[in-house]
Amino acid sequence: MSERIISVVAALIRDDRGRVLLVRKRGTAAFMQPGGKRDAGESDVAALSRELVEELGCRVTENSVRPLGVFECAAANEPGFRVQAAVYAVDVEGAIKPQAEIDEMVWVDPRALPDLHLAPLTRDHVLRLAL
Repeated sequence: MSERIISVVAALIRDDRGRVLLVRKRGTAAFMQPGGKRDAGESDVAALSRELVEELGCRVTENSVRPLGVFECAAANEPGFRVQAAVYAVDVEGAIKPQAEIDEMVWVDPRALPDLHLAPLTRDHVLRLAL
């Protein structure tokens, strides 16, 4: 049986010190990039912008979106599924505050990671892009 694919968009958000923003969704253990699934007919940038407003209350800065690639790996929270993520570096404006399904957020230094449970996408792909 082939594994099922969950298609998502994900944001690499950095602060002025080069740290990367990670979030943990309610009822889960893994920290990951903010983002989520596209709504029907929604572009990657529109989906990412909507997810960031819903999850963190911040807005994507106009013309800051930079595509980093599409990556596939085991899904963090759905056993038997793989995630295929279109990852974009974005700048954001406005206060960043966990809301909706986000329980926790952390800023991590990609060169000195804290002892956190990281989603495979974050651990194996996205944090390497931040080095």
